[in-house]
Amino acid sequence: MLRYLATRLLLVVPTLWAVATLVFVLVRVIPGDIVELRLVSGGTYVTREVIEQERARLGLNKPLWEQYVDWVGGLARLDLGTSMWTGAPVVREIAIRLELSLQLAVMATVVAVSLAIPLGVWAAVRRGTWVDHAVQVFSVAGLATPSFWLGILLLLFLLWTFRWLPPMLFTPLWVDPVANLSQLVWPALAVGYRYSAVATRMTRSAMLEVLREDYIRTAWSKGLAERPVVVRHALRNALLPVVTVIGLEFAFLIGGLVVTEQVFNLNGVGKLFVDAISRRDYTLIQGLMLLVASVYVFVNVGLDVAYALLDPRIRYR
Repeated sequence: MLRYLATRLLLVVPTLWAVATLVFVLVRVIPGDIVELRLVSGGTYVTREVIEQERARLGLNKPLWEQYVDWVGGLARLDLGTSMWTGAPVVREIAIRLELSLQLAVMATVVAVSLAIPLGVWAAVRRGTWVDHAVQVFSVAGLATPSFWLGILLLLFLLWTFRWLPPMLFTPLWVDPVANLSQLVWPALAVGYRYSAVATRMTRSAMLEVLREDYIRTAWSKGLAERPVVVRHALRNALLPVVTVIGLEFAFLIGGLVVTEQVFNLNGVGKLFVDAISRRDYTLIQGLMLLVASVYVFVNVGLDVAYALLDPRIRYR
């Protein structure tokens, strides 16, 4: 197990290097120039000499291969460079927003798992009954409802019923837990509902497949109670695809909640993505893409470990 884990961790380095190289090339294919966008936007007249001086200051006048070598050299020192728009370190720009996005992703995952696994198991065990139909309606509605639209409905409900809206300013959890949770619990519910819909359907499908296995029928025929058969024998073997969905959805939440963050006025990683692309901030885009790629890579490594813990046969191989 340790050898397998060490091998997977070693593969992280070339994977992230390939992602970094691809992102470096692709962001420079985007039409537009950050220098002209900063200096000329709004109808301001700037001479060509000033534009060239600014390009030299940002290092954009260097050959592409030299810019790439400088950036990769910085990555080797864990330095993502400085934002071309604000002049602040990219690590700092990301760090002050990652806390919010990470907490929101964790809270949405807790909401989704708390709903998805019990409902999926219940629907599979009561297949064909009103319980199964109700759970399927719940999950289909979640898939058909965008999380940002549900967020708007939540805000309207709070405003109409209680004449109250969540705080607009983010407060860290350890500074004021009440203010923090009163702001983030609503987007977590909106995002977690859709998240749970995907996981519920996967849990139900996996449970139905496992419940048809011979060893489950043998357990029933021996007279075992329903709870041990469902929880101890069926659920554990059905969790592998469910864990995959949960892990990949969690990785998506780190940078994929652009519209939801706009609805709840959250200054997270998703909003930072939009700002960086609209400003053609190459270094910030590269840092954000590398962050998302790193999250996906390490989530996949974590999923492999979870597979081995859930299924001993994988560990022995």
